[in-house]
Amino acid sequence: MEKSSDMKASFKVKTNESLANAIRRSTGLVPTMAVDEVEISRNDSALYDETLAHRIGMVPIKMDKSWKEDTVLKFKIDSKKETVYSGEIKGEFELVHNNIPLTLLSPGQELKIKGKTRMGIGKEHAKFSPGIIFYRDVAEISLDKDLEKEIRNAFPQAEIKEKGNKIVLKDDGSKTILDFCEGLTHRKKKKVEITETGEFLFTVESFGQMKVEEIFRKSIEALEKELKNISKKIK
Repeated sequence: MEKSSDMKASFKVKTNESLANAIRRSTGLVPTMAVDEVEISRNDSALYDETLAHRIGMVPIKMDKSWKEDTVLKFKIDSKKETVYSGEIKGEFELVHNNIPLTLLSPGQELKIKGKTRMGIGKEHAKFSPGIIFYRDVAEISLDKDLEKEIRNAFPQAEIKEKGNKIVLKDDGSKTILDFCEGLTHRKKKKVEITETGEFLFTVESFGQMKVEEIFRKSIEALEKELKNISKKIK
């Protein structure tokens, strides 16, 4: 696994495209906590109540393993600050980011809000999405040996192997090499051979509510649950 942080990771999986796409889509079935009800008693800002409520709802909340599907958490905002950031949301939960701008207030203006959260899924609304999963094919690239220097200059971390008068490398990193190689061979009027390996490079990006490993695991669990439900209905 090529992991840069808890927010993003890439790894290779040998599977078929149908299953890979099903896992990708299943991120929309992972339960996540988000602001759902907002009661605004005072809003002196220039934003409409609906716009402000939407901005508050999109602020990601750190997940707690003790929360259940019916867990409801309360929060409030009581601010007179010139710039009202997400950190002004005070409640029974922890935010992923405290520095998201919500709105602006002029001197003497005030914001008074209270509300509740609930668990939901991204298929219902984007505010419940824990992150995204995307993937691409891992290809084996074979091209003339005299192009090795230019490829190494552009991709110093690439693993390049010699095979006769050819060099062979895999497009399996977070930065794709294939487009560069195709462009290079086109300019040099050389041939390039591309072979599918049957592997896919998955990338998982978290919005902060949970770690990337948890997003991937829960996506698979959600897919398994959906397949079991389908099997029951067929029977």
